[in-house]
Amino acid sequence: MKYINDVDIADKRVFIRCDFNVPIDENGNITDDNRLKQGLHTIEYAIDNKAKIILTSHLGRPGGKRNPKYSLQPIAKRLSTLLNRRVDFIDECIGDKVVEKVNSMNASDILMLENLRFNAGEESNSQEFAGELNKLFDIYVNNAFGVCHRKHASVYALPKIAEIAVGGFLLKKEIEYFNRVLNAEEKPFVAIIGGAKVSGKLQCLRNLLNKVDKVIIGGAQAFTFLKALGYEVGKSLVENDLIPDAEDIMAAAKKKGVKFYLPVDFVCSSSVKDTLNVTTKTYQEIPENMMGLDIGDASVKLFEEAISDAKIIVWNGPLGVFEIDAFANGTKKIAKIVGSSKALSVAGGGDTSEAIKISGEYENMSYISTGGGASLEVLEGKTLPAIQVLEEKQ
Repeated sequence: MKYINDVDIADKRVFIRCDFNVPIDENGNITDDNRLKQGLHTIEYAIDNKAKIILTSHLGRPGGKRNPKYSLQPIAKRLSTLLNRRVDFIDECIGDKVVEKVNSMNASDILMLENLRFNAGEESNSQEFAGELNKLFDIYVNNAFGVCHRKHASVYALPKIAEIAVGGFLLKKEIEYFNRVLNAEEKPFVAIIGGAKVSGKLQCLRNLLNKVDKVIIGGAQAFTFLKALGYEVGKSLVENDLIPDAEDIMAAAKKKGVKFYLPVDFVCSSSVKDTLNVTTKTYQEIPENMMGLDIGDASVKLFEEAISDAKIIVWNGPLGVFEIDAFANGTKKIAKIVGSSKALSVAGGGDTSEAIKISGEYENMSYISTGGGASLEVLEGKTLPAIQVLEEKQ
């Protein structure tokens, strides 16, 4: 794949597809601008090389309709502050008004277009919508790893028809880190797989069993594995239809010589809402009227021992209901253990990123991906559609 520094962008109209899908509160204030900061390198390179810079992104799920709640205007304003230069905003993303505005730009000017998802053609991968966007630029740059697993117009149909289509520096960093981890020869290689459901992690687990030395399971999905081993788990979340898959995964791990770790104790309550009547029970003693909502201290110690000699750590999914303080301890403690490890540690985006941030260990990880679903599909061994398009352009 070629990247933005492999092509001449001077005085060219450069369309940068970003992932600025950041949280914004009810007052229109951005509460976490990390994704904006991650994308700055590519934008600053385009400024320094005298490009005419057109920034695009999606925000939220407006369902193909204009919704002021999901406008990118606050993003343009924050970027102006971060870049210390004016970022113009236009309340459309296609049409004559946008073409006219783009054609009046000078070198190093920056224009942000309105939310791509205000047009239904974005998520439907419309060729017509892509064709309208294609009128706006000379060079296409994909810097939005977080949506590279989607066949959306701005990352799939558009680069196919663009004369020149390349990647940005953030996309490059994501690809390099995941390639480094998945092709690494350093051992031991430890995978920490959390989250609520086995169904969302089946392919990831199957793929990683061919690469790792140890698998640590956390989150509610642990109960499907425990049920597969014949244990009662009270009211804990179990995917009964996936018990045979859980059995297959554990059998495959044993056959491949991969050590498979399940929690040995849980912080339990009658429900997520009951944070007063909380107790810690071993995996054999979960009461019928309670559910496990976090891993306990004995599990933390077990997992710490498993991680202690790791050279490579991949982490996808929290180990408990980390959004609630009463059930966040296990995830926070594991984050501190991974953060203090000398191993190369790469964490998936989404909930994993949020959990690590709450733990205060964000800066101590080797790399935290900007993509939740995209990073999971990479760990599943899939080629992301938007990346494949860029590779085929070269």
